[in-house]
Amino acid sequence: MLSKQSFQAVTTMFRQVSGIQLSDAKQALVAGRLQKLAQARGLQDVDAYVDLLMREGDAQEMVKVVDKLTTNETYFFREPQHFDHLRRVLAERRAGTAGDFRVWSAASSSGEEAYSIAMVLGEHFGLKGWQVVGTDLSTSVVDTARRGLYPIERARLTPTPLLKRWCLKGQGDNLGKLMVAAELRQLVRFECANLTRTLPEIGQFDLIFLRNVLIYFDNPGKADIVKRVLTRLKPTGLLFTGHAESIANLGIPAVAVAPAVYRHA
Repeated sequence: MLSKQSFQAVTTMFRQVSGIQLSDAKQALVAGRLQKLAQARGLQDVDAYVDLLMREGDAQEMVKVVDKLTTNETYFFREPQHFDHLRRVLAERRAGTAGDFRVWSAASSSGEEAYSIAMVLGEHFGLKGWQVVGTDLSTSVVDTARRGLYPIERARLTPTPLLKRWCLKGQGDNLGKLMVAAELRQLVRFECANLTRTLPEIGQFDLIFLRNVLIYFDNPGKADIVKRVLTRLKPTGLLFTGHAESIANLGIPAVAVAPAVYRHA
């Protein structure tokens, strides 16, 4: 069981670290995700684990909690309309010098979005003239993204030619999985970043994908994140948000050019 007091202590800590406020409706979810961490510390009671967490203030243990509470459900080519728009953008642009065209997957989770973008760029540019950077709050999903190994069902929306060109089918212990080809992985890099804090030095981007993360924040929190992210968007660049997300009423200097696609005002 997770008492209301322990739930509030954990969610307060989680908001301080991530900026995300978990509602009371998430109490059962939080209890379930913390149970394994409690057992790993030799505790059967989640309340006892939370008490230990708050007393010790162990930074590494806090990271584990954040990893557990960060939602990371994703798959390749999620919201395919955006990838159609990406292809239209690329159709107007020729491949340039190495590192010329840069895309940021700002809440990349376990990497499927970043690799989906990379497949489209690879289809257009080949293996030069571009780079994808993926960032996420969770250290564990960043590690997963770097490996590039996934259950094959996450590729259910991936166009077959791209799947054949850029992915390897798992065998033996990896049966039922796919591995993103090494030649593509080398053009995609991942690192940890908290979008509610000072951003790492990752440069400027032609396109930024900030999808399905704003839904976890109130309007001031959304505005703060979008303004910070836009500082990394080139003057002629485009910002992609989730189709269920809107920045229209946040006082952001951005103009919609397509559904959930924006440019600097």
